[in-house]
Amino acid sequence: MADADSVLTSAANGLRLAVRLQPAARQARIARPVCLDDGSFQLRVWVTEAAEKGRANAALLKLLSKTLKLPKSAFSIISGKQNRRKVVGIEGDAEELLPRLASWIKSLPDA
Repeated sequence: MADADSVLTSAANGLRLAVRLQPAARQARIARPVCLDDGSFQLRVWVTEAAEKGRANAALLKLLSKTLKLPKSAFSIISGKQNRRKVVGIEGDAEELLPRLASWIKSLPDA
């Protein structure tokens, strides 16, 4: 099983979170990181919005904001805007955010 270190990295202005997004799902949810075919780990996220005109990306940021109780303005798509594999930027103090997000990731259910 992957841990938070496999999907979280520190950055100059906060953290980076590796995500695999599944748009147009029946239910919005987040599950523990999984290992992909290339050996990388990504957090699994499902959103109900379709991948059209950025709606799935907006739903992803809204879901993360609501779940982590951080303002939506703290989240941005760093890479992968038109791909299921994304890197989400989380602005804030990395030393404060890292333990909080690591604990949250450990509490997530399996996919």
